[in-house]
Amino acid sequence: MHHEELASLQRPRYGSIVDDERISAEEMDERRRQNIAYEYLCHLEEAKRWMEVCLEEELPPTTELEEGLRNGVYLAKLAKFFAPNVVSDKKIYDVEQARYKRSGLHFRHTDNTVQWLRAMESIGLPKIFYPETTDVYDRKNIPRMIYCIHALSLYLFKLGLAPQIQDLLGKVDFTEEEISNMRKELEKYGIQMPSFSKIGGILASELSVDEAALHAAVIAINEAIERRRAEQTIAALRNPNAMLINVDEELAQDYQNELFEAKRRKESNARLKNGTISEEERDVYEELLTQAEIQGNINKINIHIALVQVNEAIDQQDEVALMAGLNRPALSLFEVLPQNSLWYLLQLCDSKEQKMQIAGVPNMLDKSEIQKEVSVANAEAEAHKLRIIAVGHINEAIDQGNPEKTLEALLLPTAKLQDVRPVNARHYQDVLYHAKAQKCKESQDESELLWLDEIQKGISDANNNIKEAAVLAVGTSMINKSLEKGDSQPILMLLQSKFGLRVIPECAETYFRNLSEAKKLKTVEGSNESPWIKLVMKNMYHYYYNVETEEGSCVAPEGVVPKTSWLTGEEIQSIVGQVTADYNREQLWLANESLIVQLQARARGFLVRKNYQERKAYLQNQEPSAIKIQAFWRGFKQRKSYVDRLKVLQGNVAAIVKIQSWAKMWLAKRAYRKRLQYFKDHNDEIVKIQAFLRANKAREDYRILTGAENPPLTVLRKFAYLLDQSDLDFQEELEVTRLREEVVTKIRSNQQLEKDLNLMDIKIGLLVKNRITLQDVVLHSKKLNKKSKSRLEEMVMVDKQGIKGLSKERRKKLEAYQHLFYLLQTNPMYLAKLIFQMPQNKSTKFMDTVIFTLYNYASNQREEYLLLKLFKTALEEEINSKVDQIQDIVTGNPTVIKMVVSFNRGARGQNTLRQLLAPVVKEIMEDKSLIINTSPVNVYKSWVNQLEMQSGEASKLPYDVTTEQALTHTEVVNKLESSIQSLRAVTDKVLASIFSSLNMMPYGMRYIAKVLKSSLHEKFPDATEDELLKIVGNLLYYRYMNPAIVAPDGFDIIDMTAGGQIHPDQRRNLGCVAKVLQHAASNKLFEGESEHLSSMNTYLSQTYQKFRNFFQAACDVPEPEEKFNIDEYSDMVTLSKPVIYISIEEIINTHSLLLEHQDAIAAEPNDLLNELLEGLGPVPDVESFLGEGAVDPNDPNRESTLTQLAKTEISLSLTNKYELREGEDQDLKSLMIKTKRLIVDVIRTQPGDTLLEILETPATAQQESEHLKLVEKRAILNSKTPDKMKPSQSVFEDGQLPIEQKKRKIQRNLRTLEQAGLVSSATKYQEIINEIAKDIRNQRRYRHHRKAELVKLQQTLNALNSKTAFYEEQINYYNTYIKTCLDNLTRKNSRRSIKLDGKEEVKGSKKLKQVSLKYTAARLHEKGVILEIEDLQTNQFKNVMFDITPGEEVGDFEIKAKFLGVEMEKVQLHFQDLLQMQYEGVAVMKMFDKAKVNVNLLIFLLNKKFYGK
Repeated sequence: MHHEELASLQRPRYGSIVDDERISAEEMDERRRQNIAYEYLCHLEEAKRWMEVCLEEELPPTTELEEGLRNGVYLAKLAKFFAPNVVSDKKIYDVEQARYKRSGLHFRHTDNTVQWLRAMESIGLPKIFYPETTDVYDRKNIPRMIYCIHALSLYLFKLGLAPQIQDLLGKVDFTEEEISNMRKELEKYGIQMPSFSKIGGILASELSVDEAALHAAVIAINEAIERRRAEQTIAALRNPNAMLINVDEELAQDYQNELFEAKRRKESNARLKNGTISEEERDVYEELLTQAEIQGNINKINIHIALVQVNEAIDQQDEVALMAGLNRPALSLFEVLPQNSLWYLLQLCDSKEQKMQIAGVPNMLDKSEIQKEVSVANAEAEAHKLRIIAVGHINEAIDQGNPEKTLEALLLPTAKLQDVRPVNARHYQDVLYHAKAQKCKESQDESELLWLDEIQKGISDANNNIKEAAVLAVGTSMINKSLEKGDSQPILMLLQSKFGLRVIPECAETYFRNLSEAKKLKTVEGSNESPWIKLVMKNMYHYYYNVETEEGSCVAPEGVVPKTSWLTGEEIQSIVGQVTADYNREQLWLANESLIVQLQARARGFLVRKNYQERKAYLQNQEPSAIKIQAFWRGFKQRKSYVDRLKVLQGNVAAIVKIQSWAKMWLAKRAYRKRLQYFKDHNDEIVKIQAFLRANKAREDYRILTGAENPPLTVLRKFAYLLDQSDLDFQEELEVTRLREEVVTKIRSNQQLEKDLNLMDIKIGLLVKNRITLQDVVLHSKKLNKKSKSRLEEMVMVDKQGIKGLSKERRKKLEAYQHLFYLLQTNPMYLAKLIFQMPQNKSTKFMDTVIFTLYNYASNQREEYLLLKLFKTALEEEINSKVDQIQDIVTGNPTVIKMVVSFNRGARGQNTLRQLLAPVVKEIMEDKSLIINTSPVNVYKSWVNQLEMQSGEASKLPYDVTTEQALTHTEVVNKLESSIQSLRAVTDKVLASIFSSLNMMPYGMRYIAKVLKSSLHEKFPDATEDELLKIVGNLLYYRYMNPAIVAPDGFDIIDMTAGGQIHPDQRRNLGCVAKVLQHAASNKLFEGESEHLSSMNTYLSQTYQKFRNFFQAACDVPEPEEKFNIDEYSDMVTLSKPVIYISIEEIINTHSLLLEHQDAIAAEPNDLLNELLEGLGPVPDVESFLGEGAVDPNDPNRESTLTQLAKTEISLSLTNKYELREGEDQDLKSLMIKTKRLIVDVIRTQPGDTLLEILETPATAQQESEHLKLVEKRAILNSKTPDKMKPSQSVFEDGQLPIEQKKRKIQRNLRTLEQAGLVSSATKYQEIINEIAKDIRNQRRYRHHRKAELVKLQQTLNALNSKTAFYEEQINYYNTYIKTCLDNLTRKNSRRSIKLDGKEEVKGSKKLKQVSLKYTAARLHEKGVILEIEDLQTNQFKNVMFDITPGEEVGDFEIKAKFLGVEMEKVQLHFQDLLQMQYEGVAVMKMFDKAKVNVNLLIFLLNKKFYGK
């Protein structure tokens, strides 16, 4: 703890100087005495609180504690706490202190103190701590007793019998009066205050062991605790010299934690005391744990673990585990008996549940509670045993049938039975005997016994029986006496109160009359009856009652005959019940008379229905006879009616026929009108049904066409019209072609604009640094503005005069180049080989210009498919030829990987990156409160700066520190941790955006990732999946996404205004996120210099698993043939020819490269490429492309003009030179295509079930006419078709043939195809039918793809236009800047004016005289401009003279070298070239191929001498 923190925690108290005042020696002595009194009061408070915890009762206040302890009662109770075997409550005198409160101390109170001393002796506390009895009783040395209590607490804590006493010094407050009174008390008795702080050391030294060894062992334990290594601490604790017991190695970490906390508390308390204890009074154990404290803390942990075990066993109802916990030595429980384990479990469970209900939350039982419940359980177990014995005696007495013995057994104290009355002994015997017999009968076991609850129930039942019988007997007696007296008044009250009967007052006389009559019938004259009456209880037990003495008994009186002339209780109840029932029945009839009538009616109805059912049953039994009678009668009536009707009809035949005809006609008309009206009413519904049926039929036919393995010809014929090209198709094709041209032109224009703008950036930057003249910048600006205007003029000139001019020779050359580039485009192997034949710097430029131009920047699906095939072929070639180790892909810079990433981050992939990353990057950048800094040194410096700004003073902390030094400051660590938390949150957002956008990633990137993984796996089969996925991650994340995150402004992820830039804090935030993602994608943990970020390693590992799944999913893409539905023969059926837009310079470069590396890329002599190159001849120059007269031969700038015109673009319509010619059957695929076209023409005009049937059946005149109309329509459509989209002449001529000739040609072609195995007559040429069905499906898909491509091209063009607008905004920004510079320069230099053509003019239109500089080589060597001259010694430099003359153009210089006055060489030097070398970091250049010149000093010299800078 720091000194400042200690000072803030320490309480000012007596004896502490807390101010700077000077005090006298007397005052210091007074304060010391006051402080001693305060410390003693603290020790009293400590003893008081400790004893209250042990005794669980409140002690007198601290200032009255000394007097309260003199009677020894609390000391004796404390002795009972830690030694219950020595001291019990009975041995404590005046345990309730009633005698002490009444009359004060008595000499017998000293017995309590003696008991306390004996108890301490029994547990082994050293006697050096004991006080005398008089020290306590006579108050001679009370501090000695308090000192002993402190020593006892430490000793008991060591034994694990009590908690540790608290150290309250400096933590409790007393009034000044209380401290002064205590000081006077101490001075009064002149007592020397014992050293409480040395108790631990004295206690250790009093043990009968080697003190030195013990001391050393304790010191070693304290040192091990300080090192906080659990294994070292447990080793020190198990040192035999330490004299420690019950040390469990499994609890090593718990010991370490507890001892470390105890040591920290002791050190803290020691620091509080050091201000008041002199140096000689201090003890080594004031800050170290003593042996007793160590043992006490060990016991504390052991007790805690044991209590946890016991409480867990209670919770789990585990009897075995409970006994194991109770028997642990740490608890030191008394009288734990194995046979009572179940009692312990039940008792402890109840106790814990009660404690939880009181507290409201789950709570553990402590040691004292467990000991208490163990004792209670033992007592209950013992009582249970005694009750079992008593139950045996009771059952034995019941079996003997002796009521006296049964009563004696029931009265046993151990049975604890309630309400046993000796007078009922006989009835107890009868009831219990009957209950036992019933139990034996039910269980079929004669040895069954009655248990206490059953016995208690029998006693209660017997008592209730006798009570009820006594009441009934009294009632019977009183009723009979009333009957004898003829008094009817009490009868009703007696029946209610004694018999509990429900009686009706209206029947009182009836009750009396009937009872009297019944009694008269029982009275016998002259009989001599006894006064006893007999009652039966529960229909089985007898009860006798003397009506004269009112005495009752269960035993029959000897020689007495019970009364028979009196009515018994049962008879009285029966008679009264009969009267009540008769009365109630009568009242019921009266009250329900109407119901009774209804009941009678129902009874009569029942009787009638019964008679009816009987009659019905009779008829049913005679049913055949009844039916026979009825049939005879009906037959007779029907025959009679029929004969009469027949006679009428036979007499009117003509009239009947006429009526029938009119009726039939009327019915038919009505039905027709009704049906017609129904159709009119539901016309719309009928139309819908018809449309639905037709649509269903069409859908079913199309499903068959697309889904059936062999679609029938009849279905195919219905959809053959889909193969025709409509005006809309041609319009869409023309629109796609136009948009492609615009997109490619715009891409190339934007690329050139970007390059020029970058160069303009450099020139303006150099201008700002006064490195070039303003004229150079103005010239470049003019050039930038003129480019776009001249481009259109150049293209028009080439179309009119150049290679596309109207001449046979130029047309032949044009077609040859179209054939060449078609071959290069469709056969990727040539370009793949060519790429790796060139140096890397040339191949990169070649790829960025020619290759992407050749594939139109993948502006449609065909070009994208072909470009991907090139990428795949080139990548496989590069891996097989240049990759030796799998890590070369990561550490190197593979050409194809670079090309793929560059392409997909270009115009086509840029929008994808923007959609994927723009939202989350904008969110990060717009969060102004987000500051992520993971560099400890930077965080430290920022913190120091903040401190200085807040305080206004220079910080005393060093400014330059290492990472380790910075991390020693808590503030730096906290700020770093806050940055890490923010970094995680932001990184999670970026990850979510990436992982949720898998489908947005360009298909080309995913496909190349798939090719990369499979190619590497093929070459390195032993590579693991993780290694392969890391390579894929390097491509997809590190190369493709990571740069866009780090620099979103450089990849158009965010919109930036002209001159705008990203704030350094925003760029640092993005850089930190990119760094974490890069480590996660490659599964690279933070180590070494990044060790301070190691807390993120778990996060990195988790994120890598997500990345791994992402990379695996990214590689799961279909092949391009399936994705684009394109194969090598698709060009044969496409509507338009592929067109590319390429510059003359790119055509010449490609031609020259092919000739240069012809042997490597086309090794076979008969290779198609060799034939095409041979036809093209040598490489033409630019003028041959442009045409004669394109450039004036006398133009002095002819070379620069030709260089500029070489960048002119021309369009090439690519065609295949090797199409099938008429009469040749070499290309079966092309023959198949032509045959399919002919078949489609035939089946559209002539129906049939099979192709053979159509071919063999002659066409009718009508079919010929329909076919002719189809041919004429196609000819008209072809005449309107643009040349680029017209089919070949052979195809067109085939389409114009008559239908019969087409059939014959189809038959010839089918025979050829059958010989090649492509079709079979056995299947009726179903194979070619299937191919036509496939073409129909593909045509539909192609139309869908074309519409999608139109949308996509339009979106791309809009994005390119936006980019062009941005570049134009940059140009305007630069023009404004240049104009400002010109204005400023005009104002500053009134003698010069600068024109926009870059030439200087002197006022008055007079040219400045050109001044030349002359320096010797020695002088330039002194200035450091010339470093050395080859083959010339330094001492010869004086013979060399350099003449520097400015040229006509600003920035041009002519340098002449003379040796001994003879001109040797001269060189033209452009100042802009010098600046470019300086910009590129070239420090030394060669001049005249001999002299080495310092570029920077040469620029300085020219600036100083010619520009005045």
